[in-house]
Amino acid sequence: MKIVLAYSGGLDTSIILKWLIEHYNAEVICFTADIGQGEEVEEARFKALKTGASKAYALDLREEFVRDFVFPMFRSGGLYEGYYLMGTSIARPLIAKHLVRIAKEEGAEAIAHGATGKGNDQVRFELTAYSLEPSIRVIAPWREWDFVGRPQMIEYAALHGIPVPVTLEKPYSMDANLLHISYEGGVLEDPWAEPPAGMFRLTKDPWEAPNEPELVEIQFEGGDAVAVNGERLSPAELLTKLNTIGGRHGIGRVDLVENRFVGMKSRGVYETPGGTLLYHARRAVESLTLDREVMHQRDQLAIKYAELVYNGFWFAPEREALQAYFDHVARTVTGTVRFKLYKGNIIMAGRRSPLSLYDKSLVSFDEEGGYDQADAEGFIKLNALRLRVRAKAQPRD
Repeated sequence: MKIVLAYSGGLDTSIILKWLIEHYNAEVICFTADIGQGEEVEEARFKALKTGASKAYALDLREEFVRDFVFPMFRSGGLYEGYYLMGTSIARPLIAKHLVRIAKEEGAEAIAHGATGKGNDQVRFELTAYSLEPSIRVIAPWREWDFVGRPQMIEYAALHGIPVPVTLEKPYSMDANLLHISYEGGVLEDPWAEPPAGMFRLTKDPWEAPNEPELVEIQFEGGDAVAVNGERLSPAELLTKLNTIGGRHGIGRVDLVENRFVGMKSRGVYETPGGTLLYHARRAVESLTLDREVMHQRDQLAIKYAELVYNGFWFAPEREALQAYFDHVARTVTGTVRFKLYKGNIIMAGRRSPLSLYDKSLVSFDEEGGYDQADAEGFIKLNALRLRVRAKAQPRD
């Protein structure tokens, strides 16, 4: 039997690789997606081969990740449950897409992943796989084996000489990519517990950030960010630069209890410096260029879109249909935003757009601008008509 495993080199997938070989008597091919997690990508490839993989892929998908997944998601303006920028959610369909492709090319009978039976990632991986290859077989060891928790897995790793980055003294798990780093599990499972000191990797503690604010300008064209401080960059380069700028000022930390798709609440801690800057910059440009009703409608639909992305329905027809709407709306998102960053705060310092709907002469207290203030009386009376009728027919107590 031949299996292609989505392999990170972390605790779970390191154990799974060995377990698949032993339990299924299988040839295991590992696939590691480079989506910006750092040097560990090449380390994971070597580790996979050393642990028993017959072949190990390590593909640089950073530009595809930001261009074809992160940027389209950001065009929606969506946040999951008002806070989460979905850094883990949006990476899974990309990984699963290439996992299925490699399985086809290698003639593998199955794919495997390291997501637990309690989490969202199992849904995201498998919904994507079945959307792209309906007959694919999926193996999810967390739903099959006898390990109860990570302490047993650490023992198993020691028994087989497999080095793992998680210890009993530091028992939280991490997931990193160009958009964010997530932390969950272990000591973080208590919502009352503060994240351990020194846990964060992308962002400085805000109180230790520079004592002087920094100005940053972000430029958008036709819906996507294209430049930072006047320098035009590719999507992945742009997000990387914003991560560096935002990170040194402590931008983008989120600690929340969220509702998983499978039905339970979980506590996650995230740091998304560049993504947070992009989100706020986009909204600033949109405040100038989007029609009121379009913006309000977009924001209503963004809630549903965020749920679809979070729950793993990236390749579902309803997400694709909404994407077409958001892409249409985003065509006028062109302009430049200037922020002042200071100790975890994003402070607006200016915004402008050649497509701006903002008309100073209309809104100014010092100019008429073609607006007759007397017209407001009829507008108010028409809107008050039903309220007056109700007040007469059904007086309040």
